[in-house]
Amino acid sequence: MSNDDKNRAIAAAILPLVGGAENISSVAHCMTRLRLGLRDRSLVQDEALKALPSVMGVVEDDTYQIVLGPGTVARVTPEFEALVAEAPQHTAEELADRGAALKAAQKQKNATPFKLFLRRIANIFVPLIPALIGCGIIAGLNGLLINLGWLPGVTPALAAMASGFMALIAVFVGYNTAKEFGGTAILGGAVAAIIVFPGVAKIEAFGQTLSPGQGGVLGALGAAVLAVYVEKWCRRWVPEALDVLVTPTLTVLVSGLVTIFGLMFVAGEISTAIGEFANWLLANAGAGAGFLLGGLFLPLVMLGLHQALIPIHTTLIEQQGYTVLLPILAMAGAGQVGAAMAVYLKLPRNGSIRRTIKSALPAGFLGVGEPLIYGVSLPLGRPFITACVGGAFGGGFIGLFSMLGDSVGSTAIGPSGWALFPLLDGNKGLGETIAIYAGGLLVGYAVGFVATYFWGFSRELLEEFDVDTETAAEVTVAAGTPTTTTTPTTPEPAKV
Repeated sequence: MSNDDKNRAIAAAILPLVGGAENISSVAHCMTRLRLGLRDRSLVQDEALKALPSVMGVVEDDTYQIVLGPGTVARVTPEFEALVAEAPQHTAEELADRGAALKAAQKQKNATPFKLFLRRIANIFVPLIPALIGCGIIAGLNGLLINLGWLPGVTPALAAMASGFMALIAVFVGYNTAKEFGGTAILGGAVAAIIVFPGVAKIEAFGQTLSPGQGGVLGALGAAVLAVYVEKWCRRWVPEALDVLVTPTLTVLVSGLVTIFGLMFVAGEISTAIGEFANWLLANAGAGAGFLLGGLFLPLVMLGLHQALIPIHTTLIEQQGYTVLLPILAMAGAGQVGAAMAVYLKLPRNGSIRRTIKSALPAGFLGVGEPLIYGVSLPLGRPFITACVGGAFGGGFIGLFSMLGDSVGSTAIGPSGWALFPLLDGNKGLGETIAIYAGGLLVGYAVGFVATYFWGFSRELLEEFDVDTETAAEVTVAAGTPTTTTTPTTPEPAKV
């Protein structure tokens, strides 16, 4: 079977289990998940879907998300979209009416004010990550060339490429913020541009002269939100004949004045406090702080609360050139990898889980942990906790070196695992920084493995999952029972 046929077969297997084409209102994908908008959630056959060898797990949020893993999802999604487009949509309206109440209830469940706020924060900053990664890698390459004394005629150009985006990141944050909050995006960018304009150095506020960039991304976010509210007020009260002239003028004028004579100072103080607190915490309580951050990051990801850290990372990068928090948080992925390897050895007869681990481990080493989380450790229960233990010890290792004066940071957010190596930076030499981060990964792998191997399985859990799933499937088929009733690829959540 060719790769195209294989991907189409996966899509064809998934489609009837999510209610058929008539039940699909939208199709999208991220790095690892096929994200489906459903008209009627009750039509989804969850257990049969989890039993598919290609499915590593499912996640419910505003959309129904099927974890297929990196690479696979990008190839399966077009095939899935094609199947949906080819199928007749005769009953779409009926299904929409029948599922409206269920969809509304699910949306309401996930639409708490705090979660909506975090989702908006993510929508503002996540689109900036590709540029942060690209510029961060160029900055690392430039630093290496400077240290080696190579290509002196090229390094200034690389420095310009690496720094240009960061110098104007406030503008992009303002643009995305206004867009996310329902205003005119370009007006949000225009107001945020005031923050980085060199001319603000001639202005005095709160008894001190402003400096370009003061307040950074936090100031840009606040300025753009203010601009949206001013713009909406103008749309309500300004006559339509004057709207095109008065609304943008008042939006920039009012928001700009508040930004210059208020927000820049306040946001600057907050940004400085964030940077000082992060440095103080790691310098004085690095091992303990690293232990807690590394151990709690996986649960934060599960709850969606990790998105609150994005502006903090960005602020630290803007201030110091790197975020000291990301390498510590990346240790959670190392614990997850170690736990998965232990599960692989503890369940020698369960072919389906072992296949999931083998296919997901490469992505796990590169910092993409969702396939292992949703396909292996979280459903099993205890291995998720022991993975957190591995992350805690890895984070504590890096935090300990921060206490000793060796800061390890990342020049961009997004990657972790081995993919973070090109983005590493710190206050010491690059070789020492890389060695500390690599040591943290090894500690995370080792502790996650040992904790899972020795304490990750109760006797009942082993009896339930260390079974020959291949033989069980053959017996079930021979008996004439659909294979979807066999032991699923993604196990049911087990009691810890």
